Amino acid sequence: MIYRYFILFTLLLTLSLHAQVDREKLDKLNVEALIVKKLTNSEIMYDKEALKEVKPASLTKIMTAMLAIEQGNLDRPVLITAEMIAVEPTKAGYKVGDVIRLEDLVKSAMIKSDNDSAMAIAIAVGGNLNTFVQMMNLKAVQIGMDSTLFTNPCGFDIGAHHSTPLDLLHLAEYAIQNPFFNEITRQDEHIYYSLNTNRKFVAKTHNHLLNRYEYAVGVKTGYTSKAGACFIARAKKDGHDCLIVMLNSKENRWSTAQQIFEQVFVQPEVEPTEDMLVAQNESPSDPKLQL
Repeated sequence: MIYRYFILFTLLLTLSLHAQVDREKLDKLNVEALIVKKLTNSEIMYDKEALKEVKPASLTKIMTAMLAIEQGNLDRPVLITAEMIAVEPTKAGYKVGDVIRLEDLVKSAMIKSDNDSAMAIAIAVGGNLNTFVQMMNLKAVQIGMDSTLFTNPCGFDIGAHHSTPLDLLHLAEYAIQNPFFNEITRQDEHIYYSLNTNRKFVAKTHNHLLNRYEYAVGVKTGYTSKAGACFIARAKKDGHDCLIVMLNSKENRWSTAQQIFEQVFVQPEVEPTEDMLVAQNESPSDPKLQL
């Protein structure tokens, strides 16, 4: 009987633990920085260089998109100007004089990471580029991104543009509170048309995890030569919800993220049975089980 209680008590303790990740394996990943957070219980399950200054690349566009979404009036037309399209690829390919809905610009910037879309958002929402950058940095302070400085809405490595993995986690956690943002980041493609010329544009995602892992629900990829391959990924499975922030990865981002998610999701939350509760209550009082 004592042995039976001991086994049940051990099982209860095991099942009550949070799901664990293989820290030794994650330590060996060739990534500059990594954070894994289980949102269902707000537990940071793993972190590497969480406070290190990094280049955020196009993860920056999460902030750009959120400022547009929060300003509202996403149906309004935006007249494309020369300043908006004077950026490096990735680009949607707008021409001066095209008229694009603000909502389509937001989706293009988030899904395909088009820099001309991000620049158009900045000028349309802020009135000018400098004002929008000020808006970005003000919002960053408001949501706890204390070690971040934005210099542009696209994520270019211009000036002191930088963040930290922890700040980018704060940004992602803030953004995913918005249902429309979540709807966008689930999309693998968005087709839209200019309002005045009916030109067709196709924004296809760079987030290949969406098509490879059924539980993936976002969020954003990024890359520059200085930042390397970056990824904020989110997945939801069986009531569990997890975010991964990955910076300057030399690994395959999609398979690495999927493997991490599966480690987080592997242990289901279970309700203890009556026998388990009995074991938990009775076993400590048995002198043969005292340590």
